[in-house]
Amino acid sequence: LDPQGLPMDASKKVDLKIIIIGALGVGKTSLLHQYVHKRFYEDYRTTLGASILTKVLAVDSTPLKLQIWDTGGQERFRSMVSTFYKGSDGCVLAFDVTDRESFEALDNWRDDFLDKVIPREQDFPMVVLGNKIDLSDRQVPKETASAWCKEKDIPYFEVSAKNDINVAEAFETLAKQALTTYKGIFESYLTDSIKLTPNDKPKQRCC
Repeated sequence: LDPQGLPMDASKKVDLKIIIIGALGVGKTSLLHQYVHKRFYEDYRTTLGASILTKVLAVDSTPLKLQIWDTGGQERFRSMVSTFYKGSDGCVLAFDVTDRESFEALDNWRDDFLDKVIPREQDFPMVVLGNKIDLSDRQVPKETASAWCKEKDIPYFEVSAKNDINVAEAFETLAKQALTTYKGIFESYLTDSIKLTPNDKPKQRCC
């Protein structure tokens, strides 16, 4: 049911591909499992290549199926991971607020992603997650991360996969962005496909 209590139109269901990228050890897998399964584990193994989780939700009464791609952050997997970017509808950039290098790597991750998404769109649906705010040994001030995101016009969320802080809000914000972009592209495609050419003039009816 939508917020007004009316049945959602299942025929409107939209499948969106979301990818989460960032340096090794920032908690990408933990974030996804907290969002999808509402569980937190300390001992995830390093993600090799990519794995996929699915989340179903409704945005503005539109049913969405998010296919979320969890990717490995090791540098030696970078070329493999970039092959998974194609077809993405939204991107999560993640870093660890207790690891300055993971924040400084965001530029490279973002540029690498945008370089491989065709067509390249500067306003591609994207959010940045500063994870592990539950830890005390912070190295990246909130103001520093916020300023970087403001300059790039990307929403920023301070999150904790362990304590489930802002995780759902971050993913749902991205889902809304991605849905808006998807609808815009779809409507543009429909508009282009129904434009009449000069040869498509209605035939005159015989009297």
